[in-house]
Amino acid sequence: MLAPNPEPELAAHPRAAQFCSSLMSFPPPPALLAARDLGAADLARDPAASLLRLYAWMHLARTADNRILDLFRQGLIKGTVTGGQGNEGLIIPLALLADKTTDVVSFTHRDFGGHLIWSGYLCEHLNQYFANADSPTKAREGNIHHGDPKNRSLPMISHLGAMLGPVLGMTDSQRRLGRPAVGLAFFGDGGSSTGDVHEALNLAALLSLPILFVIENNRYAYSTPTAEQFTAGTELWRRATGYGIESFSLDTTLDVAATTQTFAAALEKVRATSRPMLIEAHTLRLRGHAAYDTCDYLQPGESDSFFARDPLPKFRAQLLPTLGAAQLDAIDAELSAFVEACIKISLAVPRPSGDPAAMEADLFARPSAPLPWIPSLGSDRSQPSTLSSQLTSAQALNAALRKILTERPESLILGQDIGTYGGAFKVTEGLLADFGRPRVFNTPLAESACTGYALGLAVNGHRPIEEFQFADFVTEAITQITLNAATLHFRSGAAAPLVFRLPAGGGLTFGSFHSQELESFLLAMPGLKALYPSTPQDAFNALLAAYEDNNPVLLFEHKGLYRRGKHPVSWDPHYRAIWQPRHVRPGDYATFVTYGEMVHLATDVCDYLASEYETTLDLFDLRALAPLQLDAIEKSLARTGRLIVLHEGRRTHGFGAELVARLAERHFSILKSAPLRIASLDLPVPFAPELEQAFRPTKDKIIERITAWMG
Repeated sequence: MLAPNPEPELAAHPRAAQFCSSLMSFPPPPALLAARDLGAADLARDPAASLLRLYAWMHLARTADNRILDLFRQGLIKGTVTGGQGNEGLIIPLALLADKTTDVVSFTHRDFGGHLIWSGYLCEHLNQYFANADSPTKAREGNIHHGDPKNRSLPMISHLGAMLGPVLGMTDSQRRLGRPAVGLAFFGDGGSSTGDVHEALNLAALLSLPILFVIENNRYAYSTPTAEQFTAGTELWRRATGYGIESFSLDTTLDVAATTQTFAAALEKVRATSRPMLIEAHTLRLRGHAAYDTCDYLQPGESDSFFARDPLPKFRAQLLPTLGAAQLDAIDAELSAFVEACIKISLAVPRPSGDPAAMEADLFARPSAPLPWIPSLGSDRSQPSTLSSQLTSAQALNAALRKILTERPESLILGQDIGTYGGAFKVTEGLLADFGRPRVFNTPLAESACTGYALGLAVNGHRPIEEFQFADFVTEAITQITLNAATLHFRSGAAAPLVFRLPAGGGLTFGSFHSQELESFLLAMPGLKALYPSTPQDAFNALLAAYEDNNPVLLFEHKGLYRRGKHPVSWDPHYRAIWQPRHVRPGDYATFVTYGEMVHLATDVCDYLASEYETTLDLFDLRALAPLQLDAIEKSLARTGRLIVLHEGRRTHGFGAELVARLAERHFSILKSAPLRIASLDLPVPFAPELEQAFRPTKDKIIERITAWMG
């Protein structure tokens, strides 16, 4: 397979550019911090230097964490400060051992030391905590939540289990590009209870992905002890056995050198075998869950026992006989002075401007140039661009998927039953046979982990297309889509070019869990684009336009349109016009806006009203639900002075409410009557045909509503 473009797109605020512009003003780091790597060979060849490197980074992380806590208490840092004090014996060895040129990571609450080692400069990380004008996330993301996607450090989200899927995807992307990457996926004892963790373990085992899963077990999920999370005697590492994953337990507070050797061997094995491994790493949380944590849930003397196990002073004591107190004191002083110098610089950085326009401009990744598609319906250069085929919408989508897989090496398709079976609606029929399992593959029933996996692929330069068996099942991946993928560019500047195919809508007696219209629900969250085609030609165009967009795109495909007759489909050089409404019928009495299957009902209604009432409606097929492009519709409304909005979703909080609000607030003074909204009933979608007919808009009900409104 040809290698896709490996460079993920970043907006105007990548960390690299910021680093270059600010480097001259940063204080020089101590020489001990010059090296950010540590290999197994280093440990054997020069153990003294290796241990000193470990100590320097551990001390830097502890000193910086303590000072961040002080600054929070002084009111100079806001938000949720979650310190890594006590966790340095785990995160520092792993971060030093990882290959920062190829590996993938997603750090969590206690891993500030890992951020310091992975990339960037201490001043930059402090700017993140101060949420100032030079913050790597432009002060849009809190404290430890930042990452560095360009260097394969995925930003943390608070839904901790959901962080694992993207690590799997980005690691697989690296492997597909021929890079021997390992993914490091961190989660806590509390997070280990989430379904996402188990989905990710299963997916990694199934796909044979080189992921080192690390449970940071500090015995508390916020205030809840492990005794109240698991049955007595539960050893979390043993759970991996059920997924066929090698696993073991390790106490990272005992001996930093031994811990480092164990981690080095684990990473080497995962890298060589391309099989996942899980380590339950017993560690410490010395300062509670966060800066505001009172720790009043601890038993008497329990906190003292934590400090007695603190790996940093024990490690320092181990180094004393060979290095001497004077040398260690000098190292400590130099590192502390460096931290103070960086704090002084970061404190002087101005506050962010708070410009709404600047924030809105960064919601979406910048537009991409059109891809160099072969100007034909298929992918045969001998086909003329005017070649047209009679296709159903399902066949048009299949043709578009085939074209993408043939012409775009970075593409791949995943979803439940899309392989041999060809998908629940046969849209992917024949693709597995023609393109093979690495490009077209079934996924387990694990929508959240699989969507996170697709996101990780997308951030690293691949462009995945994920099919949900029914749009209703997208609720299983709601965190990954709306809180992770949709916000990623705003939070980090990284593009997430992926397409979610959603078979939507009712009318086929599938009942409440297979018939819903979820566009209003999903698009209440910013950062998602959405297309809803109503014809085979538009379906073909929409898939190409969605595929080449640099943002997550929801492609709603009405199930009732998949085989609603065959219609001409050809290569359309103006396929990107799908982002604009289509003018379906001219008219004078009112502006009529709809989309999806309702376009066909609306067309019949317009024909009936013109014939029986000599009343013409200016009909528009919206096509793009986000971002909304309403200029042509507004011009029509300014002319007609009347507005009708029709959609299949439920009326309350339905998408039509947004359309009416936007159009009415701009054109209220010229409206000749109140806008008319026509939608389904505010009920779950019923099953029986008679009940579903009563639930949904029909031609007769639409005519009845419009004629009464015209009254």
